[in-house]
Amino acid sequence: MSTACVFCDIVRGEAPASLVCEDALTLAFVDLRQFHPGHTLVIPRRHLGDVRELDAATGAALMATVARVTRAVAAAFPNQGLSLWHSIGEAAFQEVPHLHIHVHPRLPDDGLLRIYPQPPATPEAGTRDAYAAALRAHLD
Repeated sequence: MSTACVFCDIVRGEAPASLVCEDALTLAFVDLRQFHPGHTLVIPRRHLGDVRELDAATGAALMATVARVTRAVAAAFPNQGLSLWHSIGEAAFQEVPHLHIHVHPRLPDDGLLRIYPQPPATPEAGTRDAYAAALRAHLD
């Protein structure tokens, strides 16, 4: 088993995983860590570091599998909501450098994934427009 990428090892069948589903471009498996039962990961088969490296076909397949798995998690496990997340880089606590989307059942007040440690700022419309312009300048 290689140590370069555990998710690539799972794709190749060299590391164990509890598979949920798979197709030509994606794979879904139950996460080793279960804060709430049903926590599942969806990955592209091809090694991509994060969502910024996605091509259109893989991105469409990944989102189709995410939607399919999300419906299954919602039906199979207790929840009063669901969270989907993908982290990029150390500051965002990405632990495995292979693109993966978490599908996590949620319960009220579970404290998981608290988004804002304090209320966020609400910039003026002109500032938000400037942000939008800066983003448009970098779209490919």
